[in-house]
Amino acid sequence: MWQEFKEFLKRGNVMDMAVGIIIGAAFGAVVKSLVDNVIMPPIGLLLGGVDFANIMTVLKPGDPPGPYATLAQAQDAGAVVIAWGTFINAVISFIIVAFVVFLLVRYYNRLQQEPEPAPAEPTTKECPYCHMEIPIPAVRCPYCTAELAETDV
Repeated sequence: MWQEFKEFLKRGNVMDMAVGIIIGAAFGAVVKSLVDNVIMPPIGLLLGGVDFANIMTVLKPGDPPGPYATLAQAQDAGAVVIAWGTFINAVISFIIVAFVVFLLVRYYNRLQQEPEPAPAEPTTKECPYCHMEIPIPAVRCPYCTAELAETDV
């Protein structure tokens, strides 16, 4: 079993996957900061000064009982809450990450596509007398035996 595990680690895919996971975690932290600190404050301001991180529904008050100004206060008091704002922030983060991944995959797929080959040059022409296909360099039609001038085709 140890030998199989060592061979598994030697594959290039494992290292690529590890790098991807590390970069993905770092990217997730950047997106979370973008959502929490850049996108949501202006949206909250436009909606009348709402701080999405503190939108919650208290199911059971803690000690001391509410009202609680922030989610942290409610959690410190031991209140049972549904943190709607945190969920909204997570959904927006997910949408941003999904969109960026979509763009990366789209770009990667475009790089993987092979360019379409140029159309091949024609190798035949049509005899102006019998309308059969003949090789371009032919000076006499093998079907009707007509002599072909340079201007006939």
